Amino acid sequence: MDLLTDPTITAFREEARTWLEENKPTEARPHDDQAAREFDRAWQHKQYEGGWAGVAWPEEFGGRGLAPLQQMIWYEEMVRAGAPSTGSFTVALGHAGPTIMANGTKEQQALYLDRIISGDTPWCQGFSEPGSGSDLASLRTRAVIDGDELVVNGQKIWTSYAHIADFQELLVRTDPEAPKHKGITWVVMAMDTPGLTVRPIQTIDGNAHFCECFYDDVRIPLANVVGGLNNGWRTAMSTLSFERGMGYLQSRLTIINEVDKLIEEARQRKLLENDRIAYELAHIRAQAVTVHALGYDGVAATSQPELMSSVNQIFNGELSKSLARIAIEIQGDDGLERTEWNGRYLGSFPATIAGGSKDIQKNILGERVLGLPR
Repeated sequence: MDLLTDPTITAFREEARTWLEENKPTEARPHDDQAAREFDRAWQHKQYEGGWAGVAWPEEFGGRGLAPLQQMIWYEEMVRAGAPSTGSFTVALGHAGPTIMANGTKEQQALYLDRIISGDTPWCQGFSEPGSGSDLASLRTRAVIDGDELVVNGQKIWTSYAHIADFQELLVRTDPEAPKHKGITWVVMAMDTPGLTVRPIQTIDGNAHFCECFYDDVRIPLANVVGGLNNGWRTAMSTLSFERGMGYLQSRLTIINEVDKLIEEARQRKLLENDRIAYELAHIRAQAVTVHALGYDGVAATSQPELMSSVNQIFNGELSKSLARIAIEIQGDDGLERTEWNGRYLGSFPATIAGGSKDIQKNILGERVLGLPR
């Protein structure tokens, strides 16, 4: 792509590469949740002090005000350097912050955005419910207006990092008589609000960052509503567009590095002599290059970027699962141990579900691109 040979882009990449080599953490991210939170906060704050916390965030909100392309290059260089990901700041940086930029009031932007970008407040997402996952508009968590507050009752599930977050982007039903897409409100909730109970869920990979959230007469100021009362579906669509696009970009860019590591391991185990395994690895790497290219298309898209994010979501989810499966085969008996690849395999099952299932993404593409009936 010609834009990647632009001297300005080349200079930016070199600047990013140098800073990361000099400043990336030398220690591994801790496994303990609270320690991991502090690690994530320190790393985010260091990026903020260095001027790298929000490459594509507007300058008025503490970023550098650069294009999404530079943001992607920054993520590429983070992956190349082996720098930590956003961790418990994924929601805050990837979609809560951008949603408030796009839909929040000046007061909300002033209250929340600086604390996000500077590494002060991790966030979590209160969208999915036990009966409302991919069909998000069927959510039933209820909020009743009482004076200048919303009184919330209900339950959310699969709320990543809820147990170490400071705020939650929460979807509630404020008009039960309206059509299901109409009576929803997007609201900011402080995680220390009375009436909220958070229960971590341990998953098959041994992690417990997924959580259930229970709301019992939780009172939230109406001033915390973002995008307007009963207008939460439109606000949530912008959130999901950010989440499926730039919010997941860094994780997608790790795929090529992971494939190359796996190819090297297969070479050391003399498994590249197996034509089937060699073919599968070559095929997966070709797909990884495609995902990378789709990332560039996504950040360069000038029309309907949400459709590119759906393409990326489908492709990357399937690829992640394929990579994890062949990795376990290459590991052989070692794959039964708690290794990096074992954890990756066990954690790969929701790859085509999280953030909107592949079936929902295909429906979006079918209806909006191909013009198929609902």
